[in-house]
Amino acid sequence: MTIILIGGTSHTGKSTLAARLGERLGLDVISTDTLGRHPGRPWPVARPEVAEFYRSLSPETIHWFLKVHHENMRPRLETLIGTAPAAGLVLEGSALRPDYMAEWNATARVFLHADPAFLADRIRASSQYDTQSAETRALVDIFIERSMRENAEGLEAARRHGITLIDAADGDAMARFTENIACDRRRLADQAAKD
Repeated sequence: MTIILIGGTSHTGKSTLAARLGERLGLDVISTDTLGRHPGRPWPVARPEVAEFYRSLSPETIHWFLKVHHENMRPRLETLIGTAPAAGLVLEGSALRPDYMAEWNATARVFLHADPAFLADRIRASSQYDTQSAETRALVDIFIERSMRENAEGLEAARRHGITLIDAADGDAMARFTENIACDRRRLADQAAKD
């Protein structure tokens, strides 16, 4: 069974890599966003409760709430991994924290990260920052800060646990990772056929 776990903060390319792997390997792809959602992105239009969340809390508290949300999702993610289809699964999402991934049985674990300037630029482009109102831009700035904290903390944890790292700015690294996983899978299948 092939189980691939892809973690990283918002806008690091998790969905892109997961889709590429799913297509190449013929595996189902699931995003943790479909299992439970934190307040999320404050654009294109922030719901009143989302705007209030970002406006009223300190950056430290916003990041703390994100980690609590991920911790609450952890048992469900463990169950999902433990009951994956026989063919395997690609699971991606920011809830796949490196500390969790290190404990779970998986074929491959990867953490996508980005240089802070690259990450901020990518989020601004996605949110159409330059066309937004001053109020929405302020919310996007807070979201960027939250993402920077998550990126730095996740990168440190991934290094500590020896999880494969991919720089979001390096598109070739995603292609190489996909090819390496496909080659490993073929090699294992060939070995199983010989045995």
